[in-house]
Amino acid sequence: MGYTALYRKFRPLTFSEMVGQEHITKTLKNQILSGRVGHAYLLNGGRGTGKTSAAKILARAINCLNPQDGEPCNECEICKGALSGSLTDIVEMDAASNNSVEDIRSIREEVNFLPTKAKYRVYIIDEVHMLSTGAFNALLKTLEEPPEHVKFILATTEPQKLPATILSRCQRFDYKRISNEDIMKRLEIVCKESNIEATQGALAIIASLAEGAMRDALSVLERCIQDGENKIDEDKIKDLVGIPKVTFVNGIIHAILEYDVDSALEKVDNLLKEGKDINQFVWEMIKYVKDILVYQATKKLELYNEEELQQIKEIAEKTDKNRLVDLVYKLSELESEIKWSTQKTIMFQAGMIKLCNQQAEANKEIEERVEKIEKYLKSGKGMVVTSNQSNYANNIAQPSQRVATNPIQSKPNATTTSTASSSANRNRPQATTKNFSKNSEEYWPQIINDLRQNGKIVLYTNLMGTKAKEINDMTVGIEFPNGMTSFGKAVLEKQENIREISNLVSMACGKEMQIKYLNGVTERHQMTNEETLQNFANQSDIPFNIIE
Repeated sequence: MGYTALYRKFRPLTFSEMVGQEHITKTLKNQILSGRVGHAYLLNGGRGTGKTSAAKILARAINCLNPQDGEPCNECEICKGALSGSLTDIVEMDAASNNSVEDIRSIREEVNFLPTKAKYRVYIIDEVHMLSTGAFNALLKTLEEPPEHVKFILATTEPQKLPATILSRCQRFDYKRISNEDIMKRLEIVCKESNIEATQGALAIIASLAEGAMRDALSVLERCIQDGENKIDEDKIKDLVGIPKVTFVNGIIHAILEYDVDSALEKVDNLLKEGKDINQFVWEMIKYVKDILVYQATKKLELYNEEELQQIKEIAEKTDKNRLVDLVYKLSELESEIKWSTQKTIMFQAGMIKLCNQQAEANKEIEERVEKIEKYLKSGKGMVVTSNQSNYANNIAQPSQRVATNPIQSKPNATTTSTASSSANRNRPQATTKNFSKNSEEYWPQIINDLRQNGKIVLYTNLMGTKAKEINDMTVGIEFPNGMTSFGKAVLEKQENIREISNLVSMACGKEMQIKYLNGVTERHQMTNEETLQNFANQSDIPFNIIE
């Protein structure tokens, strides 16, 4: 006799052998015992959850000559014929390859004939969502009012593709994903009957890889014994499937969180030398960070030993939850980019460098803060800082402002002046630089002031204290006497900002002009995010409503 795959060899023969679907098997058994078997069933659920197995068991149970507590005996003539495939009264049809109107019409003709041996003629139509529209229409009348001796059992993974007229004519049962615990229990039975020695850790990994599908779990188990050795441990499964060791994943995640680019690249190089699949590794990184988040919330995890749990605990205790969530999103983006790239290795290495770039993280944070200020100015409304934004308020507010609920109200004269000034600024035309003279010393301060009035705070804060001078007839140089910060350079060298400044200078000069940044010093004290925002607050006459 030829070799039989494990998932076929250990296919459940009774409802009691099915795992994880007790809510369905109990109902079907009760219907059989009470004699209230419906004429049409729809079994819906993910792959490997037991739909086809339940359909075959149900077909035998309603035709069994010696049913036992709603179960087929699997010993009588009918059951043996159904198991061997020789019984013509139980018809199994794959709708993926038999989806035409003619295939359904042949069923409509056959249902008029009585079964040859069994009590009922049962039609099991698998992947029924693959039927064509015409085939569904041909099935409608027969499905609604079939002869008493005919039963239909439809199975599908995508019930949303079925017409509502079909759905309404069937008793629907939704199969759920099988839990890891149930999969492990079934794997233990299979291993015992197949003389396979597997550790609990190995079975736990197989159950996790199966993702709720019993058939997938048996397929992975079968792959592990193809080398002729019936001994399975965690390392064997990881090597076979291509899963990197947890300590290796932990090392790279730790390097990313510590912004240690050298360590991250060294571990990436080792990964590539071992020939691990890059997409699989990035997916393992995402799952590992997810597990760290779960540990932060529940203080417990499955599938990890004591040493691995201690490593996760160390990261969870010193890493902010927001940072971990952000890392999950960034790794997911990297996975998508790698998936569609022809240069997967380069994309992976570049992604690791980007994730370890602390300065990029800092620049992004300050840009987001300044964008909030821009939105406030453009809206013309007071800024309200909630308790969740207390750190942000401490960075931009003067000490006296942290106490006052509205500094404008404490100075009536200032209120009138500020209101009149802001009203005048709102009424000012956007392109006031048209009236500037061609002397850079005169029009440049006005350009900077207009950037502020128009809510361009990012440009305004980085151009404060600069001077402009004409280098030639086509170029205006912008001098930075105190030098440029790395953040200021990154902002000002953006193409949209260069274009914005060039347009204002061209309008002032009456002709098209280009700009060039002139760094006053080669080295300069690097301003922190807090110093940059504090400098902006000190030099700007902007009212803020700060609520602690």
